[in-house]
Amino acid sequence: QVQLVESGGGLVQAGGSLRLSCAASGRTFSRYAMGWFRQAPGKERVFVAAISWLDDLTRYHDSVKGRFTISRDNAKNSVYLQMNSLKPEDTAVYYCAVGGAAQSMAELLEYDYSGQGTQVTVSS
Repeated sequence: QVQLVESGGGLVQAGGSLRLSCAASGRTFSRYAMGWFRQAPGKERVFVAAISWLDDLTRYHDSVKGRFTISRDNAKNSVYLQMNSLKPEDTAVYYCAVGGAAQSMAELLEYDYSGQGTQVTVSS
């Protein structure tokens, strides 16, 4: 049974940093794209960042470029999101996702599995 468990969320002041982690179990995801999405209250879940399995190619939403960094550790079946210079508009539930046939890596439908999410709250 595949399971993705996010951790690392919390409450932080604007300008602060958080590092999210996502541990996958149930199968090996070394040949899967891994990504992060977020959903603010009353809004749709949107793409944040993704990393490919082949060459660690990364992709970011424009709103987080230069502030967030995605990385992965295939040996640990994990993906991470380092978030710096956080803003109140980054407040959301953050979800990790893995997908075997992700092309653009920016569409949630490309992903096969998703976690339960971790709350990130940035105060002004």
